[in-house]
Amino acid sequence: MAKKQLEIEIDGHTVTITNPDKIFYPGLGKTKLDVVQYFQKVAPGAVRGIRNRPMILKRFVDGAEGEPFYQKRAPEKVPGFVKTCMIYFPSGRSANEVVCDNGACLLWVANLGCLDLNPWPVRADDTDHPDELRVDLDPTPEASWDMVRKVALVARDVLRDHGLTGWPKTSGNRGIHINVRIQPLWNFTLVRRAALALAREVERRVPDLATSAWWKEQRHGVFVDFNQNARDRTVASAYSLRPTPDARVSTPLFWEEVAEVDPAAFTIDTVPLRFAKLGDPGEGIDEAVGSLDGLLELSKRDEAGGLGDAPWPPHFPKGDGEPTRVQPSRKKKS
Repeated sequence: MAKKQLEIEIDGHTVTITNPDKIFYPGLGKTKLDVVQYFQKVAPGAVRGIRNRPMILKRFVDGAEGEPFYQKRAPEKVPGFVKTCMIYFPSGRSANEVVCDNGACLLWVANLGCLDLNPWPVRADDTDHPDELRVDLDPTPEASWDMVRKVALVARDVLRDHGLTGWPKTSGNRGIHINVRIQPLWNFTLVRRAALALAREVERRVPDLATSAWWKEQRHGVFVDFNQNARDRTVASAYSLRPTPDARVSTPLFWEEVAEVDPAAFTIDTVPLRFAKLGDPGEGIDEAVGSLDGLLELSKRDEAGGLGDAPWPPHFPKGDGEPTRVQPSRKKKS
């Protein structure tokens, strides 16, 4: 008979795991317990990416092949080792979201069916000023993985040239994420503006490889998605599992690995071994805090040269100076 529940001790707390034998990755025969034990093995790295951050719960209650649902509000009853904080959305609505700062909370959200972890780029004590700029390199269908790697290295150089340190990781899918710790001095609008300036500078340096075009019909190569820095946008954090057949992991990298890295090498089975051997390549991220002044100055130069704002995501209020939210092809027809 399948086990109904069991208990795991971590960080001085006891976490109850329900239905541990439930299959979560059918092709691999991996169970919920396998998922929980994976997170237990990489807990220091995974918690580093979500610590003290409000988090949307993306729950795969039917496993990786099932349809997930997003739970923005924390359950009414949570264990004592789980914190919550109030967060406000562009619509004006609010939600009390889960905040994790220990391994017990990490395993608790894994027990809820969270494979990938989706924290906001803010800390719970200041939810209006991000302390993380996120560079999301999103390849178009025709882009090769080698193009993604090359664009990542260019993005690293742009960040360095403007006084910032990037920390790369595979997305666990076809892209690469670069996280950048920043001083929590700027609101979401200014952080997004800095990200847009970064995207445009990457495009200027490698125009055949990268694009900052928001409309898909205008994109080529690798899209540098600046809108991931708008309020209410989240991406899978470090050591997140992804709902792929091979249970791939969004894995932090050393920069010297990027040029040759193969994302298929990082899975639920291989990443704990890598973590035990090499540690966490992102270990120093919280000490590498930089200023957005350089990128914001670049943004001012762009604006002076005629490059204003770019379109925001559809559900956001229209921004000051934002162009019309009409696809270029439709605009021409009208």
